[in-house]
Amino acid sequence: MVKNIFLIFISFYILFLLQTSFLTYFNVAGMIPNLILISVILINFFEKPGQYLGLFSAAIGGFFLDMFSDAPLNFIGFHILIFLLISVFIKYLFKKHVQLF
Repeated sequence: MVKNIFLIFISFYILFLLQTSFLTYFNVAGMIPNLILISVILINFFEKPGQYLGLFSAAIGGFFLDMFSDAPLNFIGFHILIFLLISVFIKYLFKKHVQLF
């Protein structure tokens, strides 16, 4: 579990650097894709039921976006809260409405 969290930390750091340095030149209608949000959603979708790696990935991804964002109205913990709510909502939907086997 610790190895997976460390791997997510490193990969989110690389995705954040890619998002803020390279993808800013390839915006569509002034919008840049949020690679960390996409990764958090995909981790939560493909995670086995009963595991909490998706929640850890949401907290780590939100941490990176909180620490390095330059928006004046964002407070520390805003992205962490939003990503955790998205993760909990996905887990709730899968628990209540999706039966795998």
